[in-house]
Amino acid sequence: MLSNGDLLRQAELAGFDVLVTTDQNLRYQQNLSQRRVAVAVLTTTSWPRIQRHLAQVRSTLETILPNQYVEIPIP
Repeated sequence: MLSNGDLLRQAELAGFDVLVTTDQNLRYQQNLSQRRVAVAVLTTTSWPRIQRHLAQVRSTLETILPNQYVEIPIP
């Protein structure tokens, strides 16, 4: 299992542009300013709720910029 810092580092090394997570504390636990990978945080872990908002998630992922932190609110 990777720590958050290792996960971010491995995502960058593998060439990922965005890390999608539900860990709303990530920005407080990691210094994201030095990262190339963007971070998109879903505000719920409920897959049925996320599924109902996939258009919003997709739209955000299409416009997110490198090193950007974005929370995607899922009611």
